[in-house]
Amino acid sequence: MNNRIKLHDKVFKPLIPMERIEQSIDEVAAKINADYEGTDTVPVLLCVLNGSILFTAELMKRLDFDVDLMSIKLSSYQGTSSTGAVHMDMGLTGDITGKEVIIVEDIVDTGRTIEALVKILYARKAAKVKVCTLLLKPEMYNKSIPLDYVAMDIPNEFIVGFGLDYDGLGRNYKDIYVLDTETQI
Repeated sequence: MNNRIKLHDKVFKPLIPMERIEQSIDEVAAKINADYEGTDTVPVLLCVLNGSILFTAELMKRLDFDVDLMSIKLSSYQGTSSTGAVHMDMGLTGDITGKEVIIVEDIVDTGRTIEALVKILYARKAAKVKVCTLLLKPEMYNKSIPLDYVAMDIPNEFIVGFGLDYDGLGRNYKDIYVLDTETQI
């Protein structure tokens, strides 16, 4: 794991190595596989772009049942903080009418994006919606929507890597880094 990385005007230090990320994905995939064992249901795996691309790809490789992959793009962050408003940047890439949907999200903090997305999916006539997230900031989550599959809990800090970015940079790192508040430029 690299020591520190610089993105734009910020420095980030290591937080979660790829080995721990992979272990958490293995564990969450095992829970999903157990829930769908023996079912004829072909759920939609809904990748929330752009941050969830890596997590969705790794998760899909570990599922033992058929899924239909779709995407949607929502945004609520600008720089290192949430704007408080959720915007749909790209609509659903398929029809979910009457289908079970598993939202695959990179990170859940306040839950505003999940809440907005669940409303969108039910308005589009999804039969059932489940939520799967790689990362959860439990001290920030304040919504009543259940998170069915959570790979890891993390502290309320700004992170990058493994799909997560700071103003477009950092998604490509295999490890997860946290903002280094002591080493800034």
